[in-house]
Amino acid sequence: MPYNVTQTTLRGMTHVPPPAEELRLLDAELWQLDARRAQLLHRRAWLVAALQPARPAHPAPQAPLGTPRPEATAPGVQNVLLLLGGVLLTVAAMVFTLVSWGHLGIAGRAVVLGAVTLAALGVPFLLLKRGLRSTAESVAGLGLALTVLDAYALQQVAFMGTDGAGYTAVASALLAGLWAAYGLLPRAAELRLPLPAALAAAQLPLFFWAISATAGSYGIAAVLLVTAGLDTAVALRVTAKSIRVLASVGAYGTGALGALTAGWLSWGAAGPSAAARAAALLTLAAAIALVAAWRLPKPAVAAGNAVAGGLLLVAAGGGVLRVTLPDEWTVTGYLTCGVALLAALRVRLPEPVRRGLVQASGAVQAVAAACALPLVVVALVGPLGWAERWWTGVPADARAAVAVHMPWPPYPGQLLLGPVVVAAVLAVLVRGETRRPWARTGATVLAWATVVTLPAVLQLPYPATLLLQGAVTGAALAAAAFRLLPRTCTTLALGGSLSLSFLSLASQTATLIVLSVLTALFATASLRPHLAPVTAPAALVYATALACATGTAADWRPQHIALLVLAVPLAAALLAARLGEPHARVPVEVTGAAAGLLAVGLAITAPPMLALVLALCGVIAAGVAVRADRRPVGYAAAALFLLASWVRLAAWDVGTVEAYTLPVTVPALCVGVWRRSRDRQASSWTAYGPGLAATLLPSLAAAWDDPHWTRPLLLGTAALLITLLGARHRLQALLVLGGSVLVLDTLHELAPYLVQMTGALPRWVPPALAGLLLLALGATYERRIREVRRVRDVLARMH
Repeated sequence: MPYNVTQTTLRGMTHVPPPAEELRLLDAELWQLDARRAQLLHRRAWLVAALQPARPAHPAPQAPLGTPRPEATAPGVQNVLLLLGGVLLTVAAMVFTLVSWGHLGIAGRAVVLGAVTLAALGVPFLLLKRGLRSTAESVAGLGLALTVLDAYALQQVAFMGTDGAGYTAVASALLAGLWAAYGLLPRAAELRLPLPAALAAAQLPLFFWAISATAGSYGIAAVLLVTAGLDTAVALRVTAKSIRVLASVGAYGTGALGALTAGWLSWGAAGPSAAARAAALLTLAAAIALVAAWRLPKPAVAAGNAVAGGLLLVAAGGGVLRVTLPDEWTVTGYLTCGVALLAALRVRLPEPVRRGLVQASGAVQAVAAACALPLVVVALVGPLGWAERWWTGVPADARAAVAVHMPWPPYPGQLLLGPVVVAAVLAVLVRGETRRPWARTGATVLAWATVVTLPAVLQLPYPATLLLQGAVTGAALAAAAFRLLPRTCTTLALGGSLSLSFLSLASQTATLIVLSVLTALFATASLRPHLAPVTAPAALVYATALACATGTAADWRPQHIALLVLAVPLAAALLAARLGEPHARVPVEVTGAAAGLLAVGLAITAPPMLALVLALCGVIAAGVAVRADRRPVGYAAAALFLLASWVRLAAWDVGTVEAYTLPVTVPALCVGVWRRSRDRQASSWTAYGPGLAATLLPSLAAAWDDPHWTRPLLLGTAALLITLLGARHRLQALLVLGGSVLVLDTLHELAPYLVQMTGALPRWVPPALAGLLLLALGATYERRIREVRRVRDVLARMH
C-alpha cells in the first residue's frame, strides 16, 4: 500500500517516523509512480499505432517542399477589384455626363442621373445586410462621386450664368451636409467613406465664398482660420481615427495658410488699422493653436502647438508696435512681445503649454540677439584693418576706430538692446540645476558683447575705448582666476584682448601701453595653475608683439629687433621649467619655439646677426636639454650651433669645405669615443661612421675638382692615418672609409700621369695588357677567392 503521510497521521496520531525513515518511504513511493507512468505511456503508444489506417503500397506523390506562397491575400485581391470597379464606374459616369448628356432631354437627364444616383446610394444598404461590406463601400463611393456629377450637371443646365466660385461654395456646402446626413443614417454606420468625404468637402465652402465675395486677403485669411478652427474642433471631439486624422490634416493645412497670410499682411501693413486687422487674424490663429495644445494628449505635439501659438501672439503684438513706433524700434517691439510671453511662468497652465510658450519666447529673444550680431562683429573684427595702416594717427572716436574697413550697421543703439534684455532675462528668470549654468554662460557672453560694442555705439573717445576694453579683459581674467565660469571667461578675455591689441595699432603710444598691460595681465593670470595652459602662451605672444613694437618704435633694424624677441624664448624656457603639469609646459614651449623662429626670420637678411641669433637659440635649447624630460632637445641645440657656425663662416666669405665640416666631425667623434667607452659592443659604424663621413666625403668631392695639390695631399694623409688607426685597433668603419678615400684620392692624383702614359704607348698595348691581366686573373681565380674570403673574415672580426 502506498505510503501517505496524511493518512498515516490520521490513523495513528501517536507514531511519527524519524526523518530518515520518512525520506526512504517517499523515495520508494516516487520510484513506483515513475515506473507506473512509463508503463502507461508505452501502452498508449501501442494503441495509437494500432488505430492508424494501413499505408498504401505506393504512396501518392507529395507536393514539393518549395511550393510558393500566394503573394496577395484574398481580402487584398477583393479590395483591389472593388476599387478598380468603382473607379471605372465613376469614369463612365463622368464620360456620360460630359459627353453623352446632350443627347437626352431635360426629363431624360433628370431621370437618368436621379435614378443612377439613388440606386448607387441605396444599394450599399442591401449589400450591408448580406455582409458584403467592402462591396458596399465601393458602391457608396460611386454614389458620392455621382452626387458631384449631379452638382456639375445642374450647374451646366440650370445655373449656367452664375458665378463659378459662388456656386462651388454652395454646392460644396450642400454636398458636405448631404454626405454627412447619409453617413449618419442608422444603417450606414458601417460605411467609413461618407463622413470623411463630408469633412473634406467642408473645407471648400468658406474659401470659395470669400473668393466670390471678393473679400480680399484679410477675408481669405479669416475664412482659412475659421475653417482651421472647425477642423480643430472636429479633431478634438471625434473619436473615429480616420475622421480625426483628416481633420488634423485640414486644421494644420488651412491654419498654416491662414497664419502665413496674416503674418504677411501684418509685416506689410502701412498703418495702425491694417496692422490691427492683421493682429486680430494672428490672435485668432494663436487661439486655435493654444486651444489645441491645451487639449492634445501627447506632450510633444501639444508643446509644438504652444510654440506656434506663442510665435503668432508675438507676431500680432509686434506688428502693431511696428507701425506705431519708428522703424528703428521694430526689433525692440517684437522683443518686448516675446519677453511678455514669459508671463506664462506665473500662470497655471498645463506643462506642455507653458513649456511651448517659454520656448517661443526664447526663439524670439534669440532672433533679437542675433540682430545685434553685425554690431558685435564690426566691433571685434573691424580693428583688424589697422594691421595695414598701423601708427597712422588716432581716430576721431570709437566708431571710426572699429569701422576702419567695415561698414557700420544702422540703428546700433536699438539693436544693442536685444542682447541686454536677453542677458537680463537669462540672469533673472532662468532657474533649475540643469539650465542655470547654461543661462549664466549665455548671460555672461551677451553682457561681454554688449560692453565691447558699447563704446562704438556711443561714439566714445578713442582713449576711453581702449581703457574700457582693457578693463573688460581684466575683469574676465579675474573672474576666471576665481573659477567663475573659468572656461567661458578665459575665452572672452582672449577674444577681447586680441581685438584690443589690433585696435591699439592706430597709435604708437597706445600700442606700447596696451601690449605691456596685456602681457602683465596674462602673466599674472598664469599664476593660477588652471589658467596657465592658456594664459601663459598668451602672455608670451603679447610679449613678442611688445618686443617687435618696442624695436620698431626705436627705429631698430629687423635683425636688431630679433635680439629683443629672443627674450621671449628665454622666458618660455624658464617658465616651462617651473610649471609642474605637462599639459601646461607644452603650450609654453611651443610658443617660445615660435618666437625663436620669428627672431630667426627677422635676422635672415643679415648673416652675422643671424649667426648670433642662431647661437643664442642654441644656448637656450641647450639649457632646456639639461632637464631630464627634455634630453632630445640637445640634438636641436647641436643643430643650431652648427647652423650658427656655418652662417658665420658664410658671412666671412669662407669657401673652404673643411671649415664647415670639421665643426661637425670633431663633436661627432668625441661623442663616438664616449659611447665606445661606455659600450664596448657598439659598432664602429655607429660610433665613428657619421663623424668621419661628414668631413671625408665633402673633402673628397672638393679635392676632385681642386687644381692645387694642398687639399689632396692633406686629405690623403688624413685618410692614411685613419686607415692605419683602423688596422691598429681593428675598426671596420675607419679601415673601409679611410682606405676608400685614400684609394680614390690617389687615383685622382695619378690620373693625369696615367692618361699621359697611355697616350705615349702604341695603340695595341692597352688591349694586350688588359688581356694579360684577364688571363692572370683567370689562372689564379681560386687563390684570389681564398684571399678575398680571408680578408672578409678579418674585416668581420673587426668592430
